[in-house]
Amino acid sequence: MRARFASLLVLSLIVTASAQQKLRPITLRVADAAMDRWPMGHIADKNGSSVWGFEPGIVLSGMSAVWQTTGDQRYLSYIRQAVDQWVQPDGSIKTYDGSAYSLNDILIGRELLLLYQQTHEEKYRIAAETLHKQLTTQPRTASGGMWHTKATPNLMLLDDEYMLAPFYAEYARTFHQPPDLDDLIKQFLLLDVHTQNSHTGLLYHGWDESRQASWANKDTGTSANTWARGMGWYLMALVDTLPYLEERDERRTRLLEIFRQTSAAVESAEDKNSSLWYQLLDKPTLVGNSIESSSVLMFTYAFQKGARLGYLPMRYHEIAEKAWRSIQERFVKADSTGAVTITGTVTHIAMGAAPENDGSDAYYLKAQIVSDDPKGIGAFLLAGSEMELWQPRSSKVGAR
Repeated sequence: MRARFASLLVLSLIVTASAQQKLRPITLRVADAAMDRWPMGHIADKNGSSVWGFEPGIVLSGMSAVWQTTGDQRYLSYIRQAVDQWVQPDGSIKTYDGSAYSLNDILIGRELLLLYQQTHEEKYRIAAETLHKQLTTQPRTASGGMWHTKATPNLMLLDDEYMLAPFYAEYARTFHQPPDLDDLIKQFLLLDVHTQNSHTGLLYHGWDESRQASWANKDTGTSANTWARGMGWYLMALVDTLPYLEERDERRTRLLEIFRQTSAAVESAEDKNSSLWYQLLDKPTLVGNSIESSSVLMFTYAFQKGARLGYLPMRYHEIAEKAWRSIQERFVKADSTGAVTITGTVTHIAMGAAPENDGSDAYYLKAQIVSDDPKGIGAFLLAGSEMELWQPRSSKVGAR
């Protein structure tokens, strides 16, 4: 009898825990699932390697947003565990290769600044300084635009602005480096001027100032397509950089203008049936073109945060709300226990990194689509923190 009672009690506890899990905000369920999937901050690729770079960087950006909106120390502890597997006591960074000059390596710098502010440990400041030094010597185009990597001469990507600009801006404010703000604004201006489609206002994914790359338009230097995730990275970069500029700063006025114009272009490209956006933004009827999860999550985050901070009209809050509902219907799968999977994320895109990465229709549309990809998880946590968790409260990390 006792054994039966014990079994029933265990079953009851399991059912209760499952029911409680289902009642929790979906954003927290995704965050907790990510910590279970990648324990101790070991955010690994398909080969099991946890390497300093932008994929763990976007997950940690999402975790940071969750921590800031909830105040739950578990998420800050997770960020610290992740960063500490790379940052050594002397401030050196395991697996980071500064000689590669990859802008993808800058993104985790934001978490270095966060941890330095929270702990005052010198190793985080030293590591952040290492990344800042990379930017000061980054190879550049003739106009001063930062190359994507040393291995990709003259290539600028929309993606790179999210990797570098918010860190660059926060570093400038934290360590009083005003010239850095001039430099980061220049990066946005170059892309705005040289990658914009004058008919749609959308931005082409890449630009080669030399116009020598095989994929580059010989007249403009741009790649062939406006890719949704590239635009997503770019909009998130703008909305995350703007808070670090003073309202009276003329540079802020110009950046705000770019954010509003680019947001309007993306708004115009929305698919009205789904309230979402196709991967190739201006080719919705192209065979094989589809709606991809990470990009629409990035738009949702940028629009909602932009509306909340007063950068965008309140209609963007309504656009974000419709998108958030549609995203949950289309890309969120939950099992009987309440465990959540985020589907529909394109994996690796490396426009311009090799001749076959040519930015053509086929290049984007043949990319593998998977579930629980770091880019999809990170973007979901960012969007969810804005859409589901945010409430007016004092900020723990300054301008973020």
